[in-house]
Amino acid sequence: MAFASFDSKNAGAPMAEINMVPLIDVMLVLLVIFIITAPLLTNAVKLELPKASSQVNQTAADKVEFAIDAGGLLYWNGELVTRPEAQKRFAAESGKQPQPEIHLRADQAVAYRYVAQTLADASKAGLTKVGFVSEPEAAQP
Repeated sequence: MAFASFDSKNAGAPMAEINMVPLIDVMLVLLVIFIITAPLLTNAVKLELPKASSQVNQTAADKVEFAIDAGGLLYWNGELVTRPEAQKRFAAESGKQPQPEIHLRADQAVAYRYVAQTLADASKAGLTKVGFVSEPEAAQP
């Protein structure tokens, strides 16, 4: 597109100005279109909802302290139990709502098979919240 000028001195120089009027016109048209269509995009139904108040039912999940000592003996909340008895208790606890948390404390000298058996028994019973309890290391100077 060629631009002509009546100034003969700068006849060969390119025009260094941008005409902003068409750009502003286009922006104003787009603004009007958006102002008109924006309320159409919200589909709100005016309802008068009933008012009711209730207390939040917060049931705290129980926890079971399950311990395994260095000799492989099992303890349910401090009470000595056998493995079949622990399996029965796991099955009974899995039926509760909400399910209790099993806090597993295992002596560091216990054989891993006792811990694995306990985890397998809890999993077979359907318990999903099993956590390992440990003591933090002492800060080293």
